[in-house]
Amino acid sequence: MSLFVTHRIVIPDGELQESFIRSSGPGGQNVNKVSSAVQLRFDVRLSPSLTETAREALLRGGRLTREGVLIITAQRFREQDRNRADARARLAEILRRAATPKPVRRPTKVPKASKRKRVEGKKHRAEIKRGRAKPE
Repeated sequence: MSLFVTHRIVIPDGELQESFIRSSGPGGQNVNKVSSAVQLRFDVRLSPSLTETAREALLRGGRLTREGVLIITAQRFREQDRNRADARARLAEILRRAATPKPVRRPTKVPKASKRKRVEGKKHRAEIKRGRAKPE
């Protein structure tokens, strides 16, 4: 079963490492006995499934270990299966955001009307202050 991210990025299960750990939070007496939390590891640097733009965005993102591994811990639910699905969904969303290119910002000019309005406001304030001066 592979993880579908976009039509260009599909992560095979072999690239994902899951380990099950004990979860904090709800669970009653079971919390000390059952490993329901999931720690999902994905090696960004060595993954052949990622596009170069997505890989560069993830490496710049700062959520990785020194080795370039993205670690997601899911412990929101009491069931292991739901935590697995949650971790995979979160990984897919992170990869989807990294694969989406950022729009290029084009600098705009200040409109002439705005410049004119600013100068008129300054003139008006100067006139008010000039009116406060003592007559000569």
